[in-house]
Amino acid sequence: MPDIVNTEQAQAWNGPEGIHWARNQDRWNAVNEGFDEPLLDAAALTGTHRVLDLGCGSGQTTRRAALRVPRGSALGLDLSGPMLAEAWARAEREGIANVSFVQGDAQAHPFEPDAFDAAISRFGVMFYADPVAAFGNVGWALRPGGRLAFVCPADAALNGGVAALASLRGLLPFGDLGRPGLPGMFSLASRDRIHDVLIAAGFTAVTVDQAEAPGTWGRDAEDAADFLLGTGPGHHLLRQADAPTRERARHALAEHLRAHEAADGTVRLSSTSWLVTAVGPAAPSAPGR
Repeated sequence: MPDIVNTEQAQAWNGPEGIHWARNQDRWNAVNEGFDEPLLDAAALTGTHRVLDLGCGSGQTTRRAALRVPRGSALGLDLSGPMLAEAWARAEREGIANVSFVQGDAQAHPFEPDAFDAAISRFGVMFYADPVAAFGNVGWALRPGGRLAFVCPADAALNGGVAALASLRGLLPFGDLGRPGLPGMFSLASRDRIHDVLIAAGFTAVTVDQAEAPGTWGRDAEDAADFLLGTGPGHHLLRQADAPTRERARHALAEHLRAHEAADGTVRLSSTSWLVTAVGPAAPSAPGR
């Protein structure tokens, strides 16, 4: 891939992490899709819009955006080859002709100016080494005054999956998952940080609102526990424990999740995220290449 500056992220999302997400795309969509409609509504898409989906993963939000712009188009951009292969395959099966995908790094991708009317992202904009440069590059790609809308995690304590893993703090070395300002899942957890980054990148009319949505994590408590411990953070925690401790942790997590089983047994956890909108630069300047 040319024009990659977030090399560690590229390695991760083209390695085990990306493969895990590609193989489990339906499960991750079940966790996160409660934010899809609020995100797409906030983007204010119309039938002829050209939409850019940042960190699109396996492309569910890209495909849903494409359906909202039947006379327009939607392009999904992501670092992960495994997830983009799933995105292309799903779009073909669903017969969505006005969607496409490209592998690249939004922080350095050579966008054409005025290429898009709107940019969206569902949990795909937290991993840039230089977020001001990344959003500045996105602003260059938008038409003057184009719209940005994205969802990103708020405080870790308000994330259902993270809170469930944190219940194992007495068994596993559950440390700091990331601080605002550092690349990672919670790099934009601070409302002020989001505002400062977007203003520095040339955006205006920034709004940062809380949005809460439930997600389905498993068929039952045991299934949800296995899934959570198979995620990147869960796997990292288990690797630091011996076999008996890993088994105790698995049992303890299942017991914690049992309180969240619905009548049909499925585990539902709510998460609170930031729903962010902004208006792109009226006359964006060319980013450095």
